[in-house]
Amino acid sequence: MMYSALLMIESVAVLGSVTGSVYYLLCLRGARAFQREREKLRQFADAAAALPPVSILKPLKGVDPEIYESFRSHCLQNYGDFELIFGASDPEDPAVASVRRLQAEFPERRIEMVVCANSPGPNVKVTNLAQMARAARHDVLIVNDSDIRVERDYLRQVTAPLQSESVGLVTCLYRGKAAPTLGSRLEALGISSDFCAGVLAARQIEGGIRFGLGSTLAFRRADLQRIGGFEAIADYLADDYELGKRIADLGMDVVLAPNTVETFLPAYSIGNFLEHQLRWTRGVRDARPGGYFGLLFTFGVTWSVLALALAGGAVWAWALFAVVLMLRTGMAWVVGRTVLQDLQTTGLLWLLPLRDLIATGVWVASYFGNTVNWRGDRFRLRKGKLDRLP
Repeated sequence: MMYSALLMIESVAVLGSVTGSVYYLLCLRGARAFQREREKLRQFADAAAALPPVSILKPLKGVDPEIYESFRSHCLQNYGDFELIFGASDPEDPAVASVRRLQAEFPERRIEMVVCANSPGPNVKVTNLAQMARAARHDVLIVNDSDIRVERDYLRQVTAPLQSESVGLVTCLYRGKAAPTLGSRLEALGISSDFCAGVLAARQIEGGIRFGLGSTLAFRRADLQRIGGFEAIADYLADDYELGKRIADLGMDVVLAPNTVETFLPAYSIGNFLEHQLRWTRGVRDARPGGYFGLLFTFGVTWSVLALALAGGAVWAWALFAVVLMLRTGMAWVVGRTVLQDLQTTGLLWLLPLRDLIATGVWVASYFGNTVNWRGDRFRLRKGKLDRLP
């Protein structure tokens, strides 16, 4: 009886190794497809004539690594008319000092600091965005996180696709610049080899994407109003996902811009890293429950390690593990180095087995509880919505 049970588990582990390998190949296919398309998108953006004026909305809470240089990169755009609107709930927030410094360095730019009144919405970032949008002068809005750093052609690349009336939202892939801690390196590796790879795979499976990424959300004010404004998503944890999904539900396209932006990661401890991963996975679990459950079949390295252990180190199990690890490493390198131009990727590849085993554990743990910690506050998650806990 015990032998039959172990044989069944071993068979499932082999199947998981195969499905994981297929997923890695799908990510590689997605990377290749995006590489072909991004050059056309770049050419389209370069050829675009009169691009619209833009309001960039940047919600603040606390200081992120390299925050001033990230702010500054938005002021150095090769673009016509644009403004920056920063917003924070607390006028004494430490990030406000960086905004004041930015205003002093770039007096010719319209850079406004909005102190947002308290509101009942549990997602303070989104309720602040609703108030910041009222201060924005322009009809094209770009929202990105406070820790995002961009290249000089960023605005041109993300606004050009909106010239097509069929496009409702433009978003961007991103890479994470790791601090010199193990937790930060694991986070950076996960962004390039797991998260962004999954976005590219989703484009292949679904024929496009129907969600946004917090690294960049570019859209028209009119389309925001059609989905009920920021107020309609003020209760949700995955606000970037909800914004993209609701605009896609209008029958409009969500486009992945050709450029890659960058975020500088905090010096996460292992505990900080696990807490952040659990918050992110529970958000995805509630936003896309079917797709999230399907992630179980993408953990090829974990399944192949289990098969190797159950097979007692048999030659065939070692061969299976080697093939799976080779595909996983190849996929991580292609997405990280080729698609994201992430120069860290090569030096972090040795951490892949550890990163994947941790990801499997976090996936399991995500089903045992509904609480998340976010920027010092604690919430209960119910069907994607947030309830603040004392």
